[in-house]
Amino acid sequence: MKPFAERFYKGKAWQKTRDSYWQYRKGLCEICLSKGIIKPCEIVHHKIELTPDNITDPTIALSFDNLQAVCRDCHADLHNKSLRRYKIDELGRVIIKPD
Repeated sequence: MKPFAERFYKGKAWQKTRDSYWQYRKGLCEICLSKGIIKPCEIVHHKIELTPDNITDPTIALSFDNLQAVCRDCHADLHNKSLRRYKIDELGRVIIKPD
């Protein structure tokens, strides 16, 4: 988590918004669902990334229009595949990445 955002993500406004959005999306990953895959959402993602300049703007930080319910894999794809906690080898085995 970026240092400037720690207080925001621990705050009641974000937690209430996150929980409401999660329920609104029925706890399912929106990206997987668009592909016909039913997978639980694990993260409520900001489509427009939060920055020190926009984190206090509720239309960016707290608006449902800027949120997306995603699973951990889709979130990693949105940001960077290196965020994944595991990888799949050529034989289809799950390899857990060390922390």
